[in-house]
Amino acid sequence: MPLVKPLSPDHDPETRELADFFNETLGFCPNSVLTMQHRPAISKAFINLNKAVMANEGRVTSALKRMIAWVSSNSTGCRYCQAHAIRAAERYGAEQEQLDNIWEYRTHPAFSEAERAALDFSLVASQVPNAVDQTIKDRLYEHWDEGEIVEMLGVISLFGYLNRWNDSMGTSIEDGAVESGNQYLGKHGWNKGKHI
Repeated sequence: MPLVKPLSPDHDPETRELADFFNETLGFCPNSVLTMQHRPAISKAFINLNKAVMANEGRVTSALKRMIAWVSSNSTGCRYCQAHAIRAAERYGAEQEQLDNIWEYRTHPAFSEAERAALDFSLVASQVPNAVDQTIKDRLYEHWDEGEIVEMLGVISLFGYLNRWNDSMGTSIEDGAVESGNQYLGKHGWNKGKHI
């Protein structure tokens, strides 16, 4: 059971209008946003930050951003966010082979060296203590410009917030996210855990 119950999607009209963004991303409004509505300023600020972070202004694709989110969420252990990130990666055109082999991104041929550098950055930036070092920086600069690195860290940071929010809240996971989690992550032991 969640720490705080989600409110109706109709609770705050401004949040509802902004939350249409998630219908494209996930096919539903996440319960995390519905819970944030207890303080509408938080839900609205979060949605606007999410939109800004996920906007594509360089070569970091929507699919790669969602795979970066998955690696970050996997690193922190948030099962809710793992399922949401893999679902969004699928909906934003990640290759089937990448979705099926996300756990093996470091060695699987479906991932380019540029993608591996981005995903390794996500992994070490999500750890506590933070493990970003000169080696990671050098690898990033081989493939990405500074604006693209900012976009990646925006995703990692956004999911740092979401990982803490959803794991602490025990946010109830939606059926669509469970479906994607089971399909792509279940073979590696993913389950919804506390997010019933």
